[in-house]
Amino acid sequence: MKATRTPSKPLNRRGSPEAIEKRRVARLFNDILGGRGNGAHKQDGRTEKRRQRLMRELESGKVRGARELKPLDVLVRVHELLELGEPLRSIRKVAKLRKALVPPDAMVEIVSRLHKAYGFRSECYRFVGVDDEVLRVAGVLNVGPRASVAAARPRRRAAGS
Repeated sequence: MKATRTPSKPLNRRGSPEAIEKRRVARLFNDILGGRGNGAHKQDGRTEKRRQRLMRELESGKVRGARELKPLDVLVRVHELLELGEPLRSIRKVAKLRKALVPPDAMVEIVSRLHKAYGFRSECYRFVGVDDEVLRVAGVLNVGPRASVAAARPRRRAAGS
């Protein structure tokens, strides 16, 4: 009997993270040295189409017109749009802000774990009904160094009071 071997299929290197990063850096390099300035260039066609699709999905509340967007879907889309440079005010115009149906203290641990896993920008959480207090307790929003120093420092009273 003859053993048949199937030839191994070559790996698709076009979609690998390294290849994607090379293309992005090459575009930026060409834009900067080609005289288009730093970052003030028009997005390529695929990125623009993706941006439009993400905005459409947020507006309709459905993924490609089929199923409802889940809260995680909303977070992913808002985060990606912000990373693409879309202004927050234009996202607010199309996305419906959701109300959280869960008490804030029940969300803290989940939001903390979610943020460690995904690293969403803090602005994204408002679109799914997570308020600033939950984000602060969960460690997503950090109190700035000036505020924490000022809070730790005792206040002095005026001599005449």
